[in-house]
Parts: sequence; structure tokens; C-alpha cells
Amino acid sequence: MSIVKITKEFRYEGAHALLNYNGKCKFIHGHSYILYVTIKGEPCPDKTMSGYGMIMDFTELKKIVNDCVIEKFDHALVIREDAPLSKEIAQAYQNVVIVNFQPTCENIISFYAESIKARLPKNVELFSLKLYETATSYVEWFAEDN
Repeated sequence: MSIVKITKEFRYEGAHALLNYNGKCKFIHGHSYILYVTIKGEPCPDKTMSGYGMIMDFTELKKIVNDCVIEKFDHALVIREDAPLSKEIAQAYQNVVIVNFQPTCENIISFYAESIKARLPKNVELFSLKLYETATSYVEWFAEDN
């Protein structure tokens, strides 16, 4: 069998603020994110298995990404742990995600990659992620580069 790739799209809403940034992104603001998750592997060759001909069922991939990303980050505010009032904001509001990095699209996608990779079956590899922050701006992560 050949090595092939499959991709699933996910959409969610979220907000963030960039501490010590000199542009508009220093303010709390939101985005309509679109995340593309691409995995690669060899389709199951066993005709007796329910996953015959598949790398992974899209439903399984959806569950992993929902658990690692969507349930945590959808309609959440992402801020750095050293941001002023971060603890107070997290206590006052629900869905505040405190991170130990600047919540740029670049850092967020790397965080997602590590989280998703840890949950994939052994015969499946994370190939790439693409995260749209706006309709015209996105960041990409490729396993071969990391």
C-alpha cells in the first residue's frame, strides 16, 4: 500500500491579547479560526477490519482534535500567565486559557501540534497543521520541519 494523507477542517471562535506588543494585537480581540489537520499513514490492509482502506476514521481524528483543541479553545480568551490580572481574569470569567507563551498564531499552532501528536495512534503521523487567524492570514506547521 501507499502512504497517503487525509485532512480534516475545524472551525472555532477565540480571543487573545499579546502582552508587550506594539500593534493592535496588544488589545483583547477575537478571531474566527480555521484549523486544517493533516495526518499521514498507510491505509489498513486488513480486509477483516472495520477500518480497512483507511489511515484513520475521520470520526476518530475529530474526537482527538476536539479533545485537544476545540473544547479548550473555542470561545476562550488565551492570555499569557505573566499578563497583568491573568489570575483574576481567569477567576472572574469562564473559558480563559492561561499559557506560558505569547499566544501568537505561531506559538498556538506549535502547542496544538504537540497536543495532537501525543494522541494519535502509533501507525499515524501528524503531517501538517494550517491555522487561519483571519480570512487572509494563516500559519503552517510541518512535521518535517520540527
